[in-house]
Amino acid sequence: MNLTELMPFSVLIPLIAAPLVALLPGRVAPWLVASASAISALAIAVATWIGVSQAGVLRYAFGNWPPPIGIEYRVDAANAFVALLITAMAAIMLIWGRATVNREVPERQGAFYALFLLAVSGLLGITLTGDIFNVFVFLEISSLATYALIAHGGDRRALLAAFRYLIMGTVGATFLLIGIGFLYIMTGTLNMVDLAERLPAIGESRALQVGLAFIVVGLALKLALFPLHLWLPNAYTYAPSLVSAFIAATATKVALYVMLRFIFTVFAPEYSFSALPLAMAFTVLAIGAMFAGSWLALLQDNLKRLLAYSSVAQVGYMVLGVSFGTVLGLSASFLHLFNHGLMKGALFVAAGIIFHQTGSVRLDSLRGLGRVMPWTLTGLALAGLSLIGIPPTAGFISKWYLISAAIDAQQTWLVVLILLSSLMALAYIARLVELAWMQPRPADAPQVSEAPIGLLAPLWLLVLANFYFGIDTRLTVGGATAAAEALLGMGG
Repeated sequence: MNLTELMPFSVLIPLIAAPLVALLPGRVAPWLVASASAISALAIAVATWIGVSQAGVLRYAFGNWPPPIGIEYRVDAANAFVALLITAMAAIMLIWGRATVNREVPERQGAFYALFLLAVSGLLGITLTGDIFNVFVFLEISSLATYALIAHGGDRRALLAAFRYLIMGTVGATFLLIGIGFLYIMTGTLNMVDLAERLPAIGESRALQVGLAFIVVGLALKLALFPLHLWLPNAYTYAPSLVSAFIAATATKVALYVMLRFIFTVFAPEYSFSALPLAMAFTVLAIGAMFAGSWLALLQDNLKRLLAYSSVAQVGYMVLGVSFGTVLGLSASFLHLFNHGLMKGALFVAAGIIFHQTGSVRLDSLRGLGRVMPWTLTGLALAGLSLIGIPPTAGFISKWYLISAAIDAQQTWLVVLILLSSLMALAYIARLVELAWMQPRPADAPQVSEAPIGLLAPLWLLVLANFYFGIDTRLTVGGATAAAEALLGMGG
């Protein structure tokens, strides 16, 4: 079996394993099969990424029906890069999350892990497919699974958070489907490459502009782009720790990738940025996200909620890079997409460990916790340095490329705003450090101990990755630049 034939199995393995896992009894067997599925998908994603780096675009036509008639998986440097992040996070989170799931989801773990695999499969399907209707189908698979996963949270507010996400997600999916409908009516095709070839002939069609607008708004909802972010804080806060960590590291990144695929590949940037005022809109919304998200994070008394609002701000940085419409700006967006997955994955894993050991993620429970859980809280602080953008972390590389893109686009005034919003991130991370290390442990606080190595090892793997990719940027910067060039039609 060659690599092209193997490539679809990164989606099919977790998809096929999900019903099997749902039928398995107990706690160990479902977790083992789910973890093996995620690791297998990661191995295929790594092989695919290497194959794309060496040979260019890989294509697989299902049922030997050639596109545009049949459904095609088309993998280039952009979606191979995103698939690598998804599968890596899925494998790490499953290995890490067993103990947290045992505590937070004591019953029906087979169904829980099955839903997790469906979410992973859906995100990978969205990323790898070359068919726009398939994007919608896999988006619904991942979304429905995620709604149910969030509802597994122990707090009753998890049900309300899942319901709110369902409503907002359904609105976003409906907008996307309407936009896809407009494209199909105008062109008679659903294949992305075929669409890109046919759309220029339509020219200044108003229906085409409306279709693009529906798609951008629908995906902005899924992306949680300010001010369409209202579903995100509660979803991240009340979901089980494993779910919070995984969706924070992957879900919004996939939505951003799909938006970029439509804007830059299907429509082409020359049309997208002229048919709609996307550059101005993205700039304004990105700045709003950077400051509103950071400000709201400063006001929180719950660690997971603080990190959730931080994610709103970080989405702003990614979208700001897109607003430049340049290779450097798009490279900065892809770079931060990947690096933010690493840093936010580490931060939510640390929050999950704190909840596992103390039963709370309220900021009051962090007082003096650094003295009794030094490895966990040090990991939290170091991942926070990457979020701020302190060298030599991956977050610094992201900010550096974003600032370089702003200067290259002759919008140096944005550099000041990027630095100011980073200072706001410094303020809320410093608040966590001050609580954990500089305040005494309350006399009536429950006795807690450091987490076991099984919980700490994945945390420190992610923390060290944040520092490694802040020093050796060949994979991240190289992958992000290749992804940007692929979307702009400059890659192989």
